[in-house]
Amino acid sequence: MIEVTIHEAKTQLSRLIKAVQDGDEVVICNRNTPVARLVALRKPPVVRPLGWGGADGMWMADDFDAPLDDFADSI
Repeated sequence: MIEVTIHEAKTQLSRLIKAVQDGDEVVICNRNTPVARLVALRKPPVVRPLGWGGADGMWMADDFDAPLDDFADSI
């Protein structure tokens, strides 16, 4: 963990961001009191629409929900 003053954070922001990208955590202090923490962002999960993915390029018949002609015979 790296502790810096507000002034140091302003003057060394690029270096501190690089440290955070490398896995460090930066605590910014005001008069020796921690007031903020600089941490890396997590990557957001990939959102995929439901019903797609492996079904790309497939199609559905227009009458897919029509009653089956021989369904009554199987009951």
